[in-house]
Amino acid sequence: MPKVSIIIPCFNEQATIGETLGAIYAQTFSRADMEVVIADAMSTDQTRAVIAEFVKRHPGLAVRVVDNIVRFIPAGLNRAIEAARGEVILRMDAHAKPYPDYVENCVRALEQKKGDNVGGVWEIQPGGPGWLSAGIAVAAAHPLGAGDAAYRLKPEAGGVDTVPFGAYHKSLVEKIGVFDESLLANEDYEFNARVRQAGGVVWLDPNIRSIYYARPDLIGLARQYARYGFWKWRMLARYPRTIRWRQWLPPLFVAGFIVLSALSIIAPAARLLLAAQLSIYSLALLLVAFMQSYRKKSPDLFFSVPLALMTMHFAWGGGFLWSMVASLFGAKNG
Repeated sequence: MPKVSIIIPCFNEQATIGETLGAIYAQTFSRADMEVVIADAMSTDQTRAVIAEFVKRHPGLAVRVVDNIVRFIPAGLNRAIEAARGEVILRMDAHAKPYPDYVENCVRALEQKKGDNVGGVWEIQPGGPGWLSAGIAVAAAHPLGAGDAAYRLKPEAGGVDTVPFGAYHKSLVEKIGVFDESLLANEDYEFNARVRQAGGVVWLDPNIRSIYYARPDLIGLARQYARYGFWKWRMLARYPRTIRWRQWLPPLFVAGFIVLSALSIIAPAARLLLAAQLSIYSLALLLVAFMQSYRKKSPDLFFSVPLALMTMHFAWGGGFLWSMVASLFGAKNG
């Protein structure tokens, strides 16, 4: 049985890190063959105190904390990998909760040589109480918000572009390199692009499941998706062959909205096109909202889902466009 190092980047996760560690402790995989390496980005809340208390109460699970002084996720992942002692690396996040058989299923898929990097699906749940948090979770799991990201939908087992929380042999890192610390987001996608370029397989197994807690409010959601969009362009500029048609839709929509809004001041035709664009978009949002509120028997979703989807689309598309513009002027980080 291989030794597994579960690596977790975190920053100010006092509210969720205990639950994540509890879910790891409850794994069906042997605790004696697991360790947890947490790369803490110098948290300013009680994250480290929560971890210390967990270790005190659960001495059967090896848990270590390493400093991530750079305070970005790729750097944290690399510091954790450097400290890892296991032959299998398994990435987890501090605001996620793996199912009890998560580690066991990851190791089984690797032993069966399903892929070089294996991962599973997200079960997205609200990150807080209230109607708005519920709508954000639903939007993040819907194709209009998730695109064709298989791990957010209901996929079949097979090769994919990327997986969250991947598991792989440490030798893979020695082969293709560590996470790119110049990317402050989309580090998993970039890593998996290198896996595929090297002839490897990124494998998604729907039996590998974890609960992911979505952002609890629109401000946090907007910041998250603006960051995703900004760094997605930087990643795609390096790997143009990985571009998918769905990744152009939000920036094209936002660009069209901006251009038509500006032209509508002087051109009646632009006003008509803008009205058509917004009408079609609004109709799509309302249709999704109605279907989700009906299926889940929650009238609040009719109002919260469109707000969440609009936030995701404009933030992601705006971040993508800003990254393109900034790159033309040589700005590395916007």
